Amino acid sequence: MDELKRHYRLLKQSVMDELLERLRTGTPSFFEKVVVDLMVAMGYGGDVEEAAGVLGRTGDGGVVGVIKEDVLGLDMIYVQAKRWENSVMRPEVQKYAGSLEGMRAKKGVFITTSTFSNGAREYVDMIEKKIVLIDGEQLVDYMFRYGLGVSPAETFVVKRVDEDYFAGSE
Repeated sequence: MDELKRHYRLLKQSVMDELLERLRTGTPSFFEKVVVDLMVAMGYGGDVEEAAGVLGRTGDGGVVGVIKEDVLGLDMIYVQAKRWENSVMRPEVQKYAGSLEGMRAKKGVFITTSTFSNGAREYVDMIEKKIVLIDGEQLVDYMFRYGLGVSPAETFVVKRVDEDYFAGSE
């Protein structure tokens, strides 16, 4: 069983590596589509059409879009998505937090195809606003988990002896 789990982890990592490469080389509009699709798959924004209507707008002071936190839209989440190769540093996250302040927003999600520096992560832990940082590895892990951009190739059912069935047989 341990050998099967090890091979599964290797296959999963290989698929996630390919997903990340595709995100990094795809168009900016495709990346925005992935962000919309993922947020909807995770239960935010109602449906894709509704979510697409608010995400993907540029020129808004560092916020790519706004998506409903729930289907009713009781609260909004401001989303920033950047396809970067270098690590996102603290000043970029501070700039994003400032843009949230300018919109009187309380919650934000900053998504990148790269990584966040330790300083950036420490900064979001220190401030009052709730900003979730999703780096490239987390992004493709969510894509894998929610079935976005992946499809089943093969299914294996691992079986064990049913102890209840054999209870009292000895």
